[in-house]
Amino acid sequence: MNSKMSDRRGFLKRSAALAGLAAFANGKALASVTDGMIKGEADTKLGVTPDEPNINDLLYGGRSRYETTIRIPTIGASVNTGLRNLTPLQDSIGIITPSSYHYLVQHDMHIMNIDPRKHTLIIHGMVERPMVFTMEEIKRLPSVSRVHFLECTGNSGLAHYKSLLADIKKGRTDVTVIQGVHGRLSNSEWTGVPLSLLLKEVGVQEGATWLVAEGGDDCHHAKSIPVAKAMDDIIVAYGQNGEALRREQGYPLRLLVPGFQGVCSVKCLSSIKLVDKPYNLQREITFYTNLKPNGMASRYESQVGPKSLITFPSDAHKLLGRGFYEISGVAWCGRGAISRVEVSTDNGRSWKDASLQQPVFRKAWTRFRLGWNWDGTETVIMSRCTNEYGEIQSSMRELAKLWGDDVTPHIPAEEIEHWWASADISEFLNNPIQPWKIKPDGSVQDAIYNTLLPNPYFPV
Repeated sequence: MNSKMSDRRGFLKRSAALAGLAAFANGKALASVTDGMIKGEADTKLGVTPDEPNINDLLYGGRSRYETTIRIPTIGASVNTGLRNLTPLQDSIGIITPSSYHYLVQHDMHIMNIDPRKHTLIIHGMVERPMVFTMEEIKRLPSVSRVHFLECTGNSGLAHYKSLLADIKKGRTDVTVIQGVHGRLSNSEWTGVPLSLLLKEVGVQEGATWLVAEGGDDCHHAKSIPVAKAMDDIIVAYGQNGEALRREQGYPLRLLVPGFQGVCSVKCLSSIKLVDKPYNLQREITFYTNLKPNGMASRYESQVGPKSLITFPSDAHKLLGRGFYEISGVAWCGRGAISRVEVSTDNGRSWKDASLQQPVFRKAWTRFRLGWNWDGTETVIMSRCTNEYGEIQSSMRELAKLWGDDVTPHIPAEEIEHWWASADISEFLNNPIQPWKIKPDGSVQDAIYNTLLPNPYFPV
């Protein structure tokens, strides 16, 4: 008998054994048969150190104990801010954020655990046929799965940087700019029913131009949204990344409003009322507004502008020494798809086109990459993106000039940037270029916020 025939028979025997093992996959039988395998009796012969979990621990699945990346609690938290956690962007891979890493903004301290068999969605108001849908009825309807980002309205705001400094002053050591300031951002595949389909079922009356979506959670969060957006691409979602929504993401049903500020994507969705105007709800007039220099505030600004962020290297990392590195990050936009990402490794003096990971989705993360040989000298790296409509991401100075010059031309140009910092107008829908300063020892520091607000914790 030749060695090839022997190997083939050995392979068939092992395959038959595995098939027999699958036949016993019914609880205790499977656990007893595989107990030795899980404990690592076979692995140790190969010099592999086993992990501790048994087969029952792995029925849902878990990661290696050597992987320790987590969402961290938000910065500047208090008992009045609710439950909030931040996505570890510095360790992101590809474009999908695992559900366990997806950021959380909860406006109260209680996360609901709603029984989907009892949950309903009512669509009423200016409609021809008010209807109540059960979860079973919604899941029977034609569904879609689409990849979209979700970003908190205040993400990247200067107020978060101030909170980060305050936390560091109090002794907190787990915060970085990449996660603390920018971490209210994630990207997932969402599955559900197009809201346009449900609206066609109930029949929207003429004159109904807005809807008010309300959640069935303890805080009864609600948001006014244009009907035109609902007819375009809003999803009534019950799935995220191939499974049911997590409790903290609005289980069992939530709105997903692609490209709009995260506050529009109402969790635990229980009611949609068709109306003829926005309702000026409490959170729509006291929060989520942008105060301008003339004292007037803009409302219902919802679409996220072109935005990109280098995630590696960022201030959570330290380069090991001169040599080759791949600069990587994500770009996204609330209007259309990202068409171009440029990276500068010399503080904006020159720019190179980065490669874009395919496929590129609309209103979703686009992963970009650029090979770079670092010579060990101090430099500043940054990225900027352009969407398919030619809209380009701006620097903080350009954004400040836009706001200041358009509204109050008397402000001297040299004071515009400092006015931006002191006025905190960057609180909502903030999309400036984020530069990172790389020091000769390989450490990485923020090179934007600490220039607006000098501090002893992150010296430039």
